Amino acid sequence: MGFESGDSTTPGLSLARGTAWLARHAEVALAEVDLSLPQYRVLSLLAEGKALPSSMAESLNLRRPSITAVVDGLVARGLVERLPDKEDRRRVTHVITRPGRRLLVLADRKVEERLRLVAAAKGDRLAAAAAFEGLDVWGELLQAWRIEHRRAVRS
Repeated sequence: MGFESGDSTTPGLSLARGTAWLARHAEVALAEVDLSLPQYRVLSLLAEGKALPSSMAESLNLRRPSITAVVDGLVARGLVERLPDKEDRRRVTHVITRPGRRLLVLADRKVEERLRLVAAAKGDRLAAAAAFEGLDVWGELLQAWRIEHRRAVRS
């Protein structure tokens, strides 16, 4: 079953629907380590470096109150720490803690295990390998998009 255009009359799974199903499988895997998808996204972002709430909201395409709610839960669990900004003490930056990094590694592993299980369902090793190669390409493209998007917003 290949990805088709958005035409609902064509057989196969559309790219949009396939993406939604992949996200659902990620959510199921993340539930095993007691993380929601938004929490996982915040931890992933903070693994790249400290961040202000406004920059996290922008990077994750969420509203600032939503980021605050997600971060509050991560702070309560000791996975993220709030620190006063050294340049402006009215601002607060966020950093991932050591337990947060450990949980992120475990979460990454759980998601990958789940996706490998899904990829193996058809019994076609070449198709499974191609699927993971495609995800790697999407990862690179998403990184490039984030960098370009940040650049465009700052201009």
